[in-house]
Amino acid sequence: MTRGTLEVLLVSAKGLENTDFLNNMDPYVILTCRTQEQKSSTASGQGSEPEWNENFVFTLSDNISELKLQIMDSDAGTSDDIVGEATIPLDALFTEGSIPATAYNVVKDQEYRGEIRVGLTFTREEEHRSRGYNAEEENLGGWKESSF
Repeated sequence: MTRGTLEVLLVSAKGLENTDFLNNMDPYVILTCRTQEQKSSTASGQGSEPEWNENFVFTLSDNISELKLQIMDSDAGTSDDIVGEATIPLDALFTEGSIPATAYNVVKDQEYRGEIRVGLTFTREEEHRSRGYNAEEENLGGWKESSF
């Protein structure tokens, strides 16, 4: 079981397809790690070459195998447009501990739509902090929950 903290450094994107015909795009990213979801700030007016340089932290408590990034274009007055998605497998990260900022392909409708640069760091939770009682485990279910 993989437990620990996933730190994501959302750096930038380039070569994105501009979904706004009259203006520059206002892109932002929705980061999803299983059920946890976080949203970046909007890179207003930065078009197809946005920079964020933002950090996000996810707590991994079970076997999570990927991080999904969905790039959106913020549109005032209408629903936001999907620019594309990138899925980052995390298996190598669990082995290496960190992956420097790397470009990942952004895809929409199975077509290349640019790239996004992301750095990753994984800090493994100590398997047994002490041989004594661990209060966090109580909240995960198990014997205490089954007695009801």
